[in-house]
Amino acid sequence: MAKILVIDDNIDICQLLERFLTKKGYDVETTISGKNGLDMVKKTFFDLIFCDFKLRDMEGRDVLMKVREISPRTQVAIITGYADVKIAVEVIKNGAFDYVTKPLIPDEIINLIERALAASKANKSNTQTFTKATQLKKETDSKVQKSDSKFLRGTGAESKKLYKEVALVAPTSLSVVIYGESGAGKENIARTIHDQSERAGKPFIAVDCGAMTKELAGSELWGHEKGSFTGALAEKPGQFELADGGTIFLDEIANLSYETQVGLLRLVQERKLRRIGGTKDKSIDVRILVASNEDLRKAVSAGKFREDLYFRFNEFSITVPPLRNRKADIEAFAYHFLELSNAELNKKVFGFDEQVMDVLKEYPWPGNLREMLNVIRRATLLTDGGKMSVSALPPEIVYSQKFNFSESDSERHDIKPTKMPLNLKDAAAEAEAEVLKKVLEEVKYNRTQAAKQLGIDRKTLFNKMKQYDL
Repeated sequence: MAKILVIDDNIDICQLLERFLTKKGYDVETTISGKNGLDMVKKTFFDLIFCDFKLRDMEGRDVLMKVREISPRTQVAIITGYADVKIAVEVIKNGAFDYVTKPLIPDEIINLIERALAASKANKSNTQTFTKATQLKKETDSKVQKSDSKFLRGTGAESKKLYKEVALVAPTSLSVVIYGESGAGKENIARTIHDQSERAGKPFIAVDCGAMTKELAGSELWGHEKGSFTGALAEKPGQFELADGGTIFLDEIANLSYETQVGLLRLVQERKLRRIGGTKDKSIDVRILVASNEDLRKAVSAGKFREDLYFRFNEFSITVPPLRNRKADIEAFAYHFLELSNAELNKKVFGFDEQVMDVLKEYPWPGNLREMLNVIRRATLLTDGGKMSVSALPPEIVYSQKFNFSESDSERHDIKPTKMPLNLKDAAAEAEAEVLKKVLEEVKYNRTQAAKQLGIDRKTLFNKMKQYDL
């Protein structure tokens, strides 16, 4: 359950959001004081904070800056009663995820929360945190290599090839299509390209195209003027406008509707945008990076994606290899995620048993880095100090691995020996199908819940269900 904090000196706003969001299944806390809110952030991790821009004891921008220091992974949305574009641009450039204007609109609030939580999940593996466990710190420092762009960088052959291509294209102005499976780290690569370009230090805006409805896509991307449609109570800049001078990253680009693709083509060709309901064009200077977990050429052939837009984007392409093809990096990633998990959960797990590392290296990781982070976090929570043992890993990770587990481990997870497929590709497919089946059964085949639990989008889940006849 996502934790949300509301900081607003209007107690009615606090109570309204608390009742509304609690009914939607979120864990909500409120306070009318900025200083008290910061104290709460020091004691508890919140996924998202709604903070009023004008508090009695301090300004929302000051709360934002303090939250970024205390809890870098927490997303912050600013609430303002001032329909001022300058305020919006300022707070977002200072690190706010987005802003909303009073009076608050329920659909807009929910849409913002869903986008913020999606961004938070994608960014978890990127956060720079430091563990209090000195022993772990010394151990991980020898195993983890971080790039100049602040992201974990593998050292295996596949990773070296990947970052060689990144270094080649980053200094240019070319648009880039980044291919890769869900959870493989496409946004990390996009951020690295931005950080190594001349636009470093300028805005980097990431947009999850799969999370935008057809009706809201235009407003999110181009922005809208006050009164341009029902509920447009104030003018709002779009993501392209906020990215002006910097880089915009459009994740899962193939999910955009045909109408939105038409508008995007015009923007790419003319480098101008017009807000919904507006009458004037605005010139913008934005580098566009896009990502897809499916081949855009096939999407073009199937009539799902405009061919002219594809050629505009495909000036250079990069493929992020799946984690199962980066076995040389698995140990470094595991230690990095362990460090993050120790800091987040206030644990002191000092490494992995040899059997655990064997399991991690053999497992096919259908959910890639995102799945690995979730597995390490869960196992860290279940480990009471010392090194992590195989008994802390989920059954689906170890069920088909042919290792010499102790009897207690087997009993704890109800592990039954199974015959491993001789072909590695078949083994990976078998493991992936088993995980999908298990999760689908747990959620009673609710695809939305299953997709969230697996860390993939509903479209990918549907395709895999068809692939494995589930």
